[in-house]
Amino acid sequence: MKARIPKHREFIINLDEKEEPRYQECWDKLNQIVKDYQKQGKSVYTETFIEDNEDKVKELQKEYKFSYTVELR
Repeated sequence: MKARIPKHREFIINLDEKEEPRYQECWDKLNQIVKDYQKQGKSVYTETFIEDNEDKVKELQKEYKFSYTVELR
């Protein structure tokens, strides 16, 4: 059986536990973004996931020390 998995874009979050003392708090908030998105009936594989959530990630970035990139997988 063959299956074609479509390529999709992902947030790649670089969060260092040593640099960000609120490491777990930040991950919890990032995960909450995904959960809230899924409550809308969407998934991280939705084509507009990045566009729909990038502003939220940028807001968290102002509060916590992390960087991110968007990569095609």
